[in-house]
Amino acid sequence: MSKLCIRGGKRLTGDVVISGAKNAAVAILPAALLVDGTCEIENLPYINDVILLTDAMKSLGAIAEFEDKHTVNVDATTVYSYCATDECIGKMRASYYLIGALLGRFGKAKVAMPGGCNFGKRPIDQHIKGFEALGATVTIQEDTIYAVADKLVGTHIYLDVVSVGATINIMLAAVLAEGTTTIENAAKEPHIVDVANFLNMMGASIKGAGTDVIRVKGVPKLQGGKYSIIPDQIEAGTYMMAAAITGGDVYVRNIIPEHMESVSLKMREMGVEIEEGDDYIHVAAGKDLIATNVKTLPHPGFPTDLQPQMTVLLSTAMGKSTMLESVFENRFQYIEQLNHMGTKINVVNGNKAEIEGVSHLKGSDLIATDLRAGACMILAGLKADGETYIDDIKYIDRGYESVEDKLRALGADVSRV
Repeated sequence: MSKLCIRGGKRLTGDVVISGAKNAAVAILPAALLVDGTCEIENLPYINDVILLTDAMKSLGAIAEFEDKHTVNVDATTVYSYCATDECIGKMRASYYLIGALLGRFGKAKVAMPGGCNFGKRPIDQHIKGFEALGATVTIQEDTIYAVADKLVGTHIYLDVVSVGATINIMLAAVLAEGTTTIENAAKEPHIVDVANFLNMMGASIKGAGTDVIRVKGVPKLQGGKYSIIPDQIEAGTYMMAAAITGGDVYVRNIIPEHMESVSLKMREMGVEIEEGDDYIHVAAGKDLIATNVKTLPHPGFPTDLQPQMTVLLSTAMGKSTMLESVFENRFQYIEQLNHMGTKINVVNGNKAEIEGVSHLKGSDLIATDLRAGACMILAGLKADGETYIDDIKYIDRGYESVEDKLRALGADVSRV
């Protein structure tokens, strides 16, 4: 098994180019199953979740051929199966988008329960509520989800909680349904807008993506086309914080600065200099960081997927900070390992971290407990004195492309061993 070895203490400087958004890619690929023609999808991140998903689509009969590492041509006209139960399905969370896509295409779907990172319950009850409102019958038997509908008919759906996955899944199921579907209390994340833009480019009629009310007017069919995925705001935020924790000077390029506003504002509160350009953010952190308080919220609030990275950054800011996790439960599993490195973080009631800043961290042997926790461990290793080894980096590879190469280009001492 590979590990990351990080020899800390290096100040990051230079330019880093951000890959396509993981969270958009893993939804747009299943969306291509709805298209009657060939889709050329560009700016894909070359990560394990994308590879697993294309393999799953091939097992359904789709043709998915990579032109290069970041461009794939998907022809779904050859898809013959609505059963996605291969072993690879259970290795990723986003496999649940296959339910909406297959239900929308065939009127039925049989999909293995999703896997992915384990940091507490992430129920799919809102997904099921949406499918049933559209006319499907949904059952779960032995870790397999069955959905079947004689006909999908547009309706009004109110989500009880703001759910990114349910918002996208309902859009996928509704695109080819009869009539208009209205999704209220919809999530507003940038990758939801990206999925809607992709579907609209292929001939769908979706309005309101990016607001809390989305209207999907069903169309008879979708045709092929070409689409480029947005940059990854979570990867961008991770490198912004890597620059800050090392007192670095880094240009984070190929991004949409507006997507980073909640992150940029908090980092400015901490004393980090943030300069925004048309498609880049310049991060300069040459002085002591200032403690602050952060609460994760659905977009446009502070992203839960950047909570672990921000928590380790706050642990090196002088003074007392708090991190309140309001989106997912049990997302502080990594804290105990950080405390072995010298952080002073106390978790209260499972969802609040009380953080007392320290000036030094020491290298340690760590185990990545999930994707974003793995990223925060990288940041801790970059700051720490001595060597840090991170095991179970399969989680990191799920969402970060060529992470050691990008860090080395910035001056970090990182290797895969």
